[in-house]
Amino acid sequence: MSTLTLKWRDQLLSILCESALQELPEPIKLASGAWSSHFIDGKEALARWSDLRIASEAILETVTEGGHSFDAVGGLTLGADALAVGVAAVSDTEWFFVRKEAKDRGTRRQIEGARIGAADKVLLVDDVVTTGGSIFKALSAIQETGARVVAAVTLVDRGDLARQRFEEAGVAYYPMATYEDLDIPPVRFG
Repeated sequence: MSTLTLKWRDQLLSILCESALQELPEPIKLASGAWSSHFIDGKEALARWSDLRIASEAILETVTEGGHSFDAVGGLTLGADALAVGVAAVSDTEWFFVRKEAKDRGTRRQIEGARIGAADKVLLVDDVVTTGGSIFKALSAIQETGARVVAAVTLVDRGDLARQRFEEAGVAYYPMATYEDLDIPPVRFG
């Protein structure tokens, strides 16, 4: 990797360690259903534009060095929202959000923002994954439009399941940090 990428990623890792990672006195239940004494709040960590910009630049550099280009960036709301807008801003591309369910009124869309379709190459983003349930829900909705997901990026991967699922789906996957980088145990089930 280039020095610039390491610089962005190193800065991002510092932000995540200082502002996103919380060690709790008691385990809490995560969206995946697993329990952990470590909570990672990517939204709070990137609430300041300067921090979101560092994350966005790190993501852009990583994906570009991986040989990927894209027309639009997005993922499942709420975890992907800030990242989608940030990466779109630094890459001068379009952003979109995937609703958990299509609206039951008005346009009845599940995807808001850029209108994506068969001609589009998409970068899929999310803040924190454990099993990949949320990001794979977004992947499915994007694929239904005919758009091609060229890569997926997460701020933090708390386990080993998402990487395996992306490999099986044939989608390049780039976690910006892992449980190992944050020096916490991986989330396990059972």
